[in-house]
Amino acid sequence: MIRTLKHIYYAVAYYISWGLFMGVGFLISVLSLPFYPWRKREGLHKKMRAVQRALFRVWIRWFRASGVVRITWKNFDEPLAPGTVYISTHPCLIDAPLLLGRLPDTICVVKPAIMSNPALGAAAIVAGYVTGSNDVDMVRAVAEKVQAGASLLIFPEGTRTEPGTTLNPFKPGFALIANRAAAPVRLIIVRASAGFVTRGRPWWKIPDVLPATMELSLDREWPHDPQKSAAALSAEIESYVRGKISE
Repeated sequence: MIRTLKHIYYAVAYYISWGLFMGVGFLISVLSLPFYPWRKREGLHKKMRAVQRALFRVWIRWFRASGVVRITWKNFDEPLAPGTVYISTHPCLIDAPLLLGRLPDTICVVKPAIMSNPALGAAAIVAGYVTGSNDVDMVRAVAEKVQAGASLLIFPEGTRTEPGTTLNPFKPGFALIANRAAAPVRLIIVRASAGFVTRGRPWWKIPDVLPATMELSLDREWPHDPQKSAAALSAEIESYVRGKISE
């Protein structure tokens, strides 16, 4: 009986979590629409990112209070330098908003579909996020923002890790951005419990394990090396990550 009640509680809390996320996301997008004509102003971008960061932190607090997702943060209490390219493994759907809620002023490269999403698009545009639809323009635009002091969160795998694999092959875009901006690269390792909004699994399907668990670890940094090509940097970091997540 107690086990059944716990299952019902966590299932309800899980759906409430998504209701909160989508409801707040839609509200932010609606409130962002009046500012759309000024969407290219960096000052507005920073203010919108600050609002979003605060709301993502509310979501994190909800997870802690409800217990539906038990989140462990490692090494995030140390000072985080601006103008850093943060790269992360990408096992599940919610690691991006969690990280954006914890990192300092940080932009994100999002899929073109996000920009046209009625619940998320306007907020992403007004926050100064960049779409990966054009690789050359994206690298230039993001590098300029990083040089100006914003940090970047990007997932080198390009999408969530394929089920049954430890890591998708890296795309070198993050290294191109870091080299162009002369910025350091900092690694984040994310681990999540089985079946928790993984690739190919719809968000509305109850995870295999509830309460779910996530561990987000701030790992090592690669300082900018003007002598190292983007391809070499990407290959070096991918090799390190494969070894790290196999430990």
